[in-house]
Amino acid sequence: MLRLNMLFASTLLGLSIAASVQADPELKFGVDPSYPPFEVKEPDGSLSGFDIDLGNAICAELKVHCVWVEQPFDGMIPALKAKKFDAILSAFTSTEVRRKQVDFSNRLYSGPSALIAKENSGLLPSAESLKGKTIGVMQGSSQEAFAKAEWAPHGVNILSYQSQDQVYIDLIGGRLDAGFQPAVQGDIGFLQKPQGKGFAFAGDLVTDKRLTGDGVAIGIRKGDEPLQEKLNTAIASIRASGSYNKIAGKYFNFDIYGN
Repeated sequence: MLRLNMLFASTLLGLSIAASVQADPELKFGVDPSYPPFEVKEPDGSLSGFDIDLGNAICAELKVHCVWVEQPFDGMIPALKAKKFDAILSAFTSTEVRRKQVDFSNRLYSGPSALIAKENSGLLPSAESLKGKTIGVMQGSSQEAFAKAEWAPHGVNILSYQSQDQVYIDLIGGRLDAGFQPAVQGDIGFLQKPQGKGFAFAGDLVTDKRLTGDGVAIGIRKGDEPLQEKLNTAIASIRASGSYNKIAGKYFNFDIYGN
């Protein structure tokens, strides 16, 4: 009888531990780790970058376990709707087009876009200047949508790629005349690196509202107000505590949050 009682108690303890582990709250973020310095996959398989640090800080504030689910950028919204993860945290700009499909948290940061080409190319981010040229963009990005709407109808060839690194590879190889991407990502992720030698921003930065939207934010499923409220509270908390500025200081020497 004693052995049976001990076995019963042991079983209950095991079930209790399993239930406790299973009940550990998680927050799953969809991310495409091909966009340094915002998100990048390290050689050991771990993820790093500004968005990753922000997400981990938000999860710590909410006292939940952060889970990162890798997803190609152009499939982010369908994967979110299919409940593959709870939210999108991957340099995801809150634009009017996207707000028709998903809801957003308050702003995480903002930033313009830029054209990158060979130094002294003379190119400008306009349909007139780029007519007959081939421009690389990332699939599913706001830059892709803008370029296809504003430039493609005027004789500009727009090529879409699954990752930003592929854009740079073809730019270096001469298969593209220019790449169009967020300015910060292009500067830190390419121009400041050895492979970016001989390239530069072409023309002025592009600050069109259709690109910048309401800034970069966390995308969530339509109607998920409880999660939206929690995320907004956490974002406000890390801003107020100074954690946000500490994280941003690791990557940027300017105020990326914006006005």
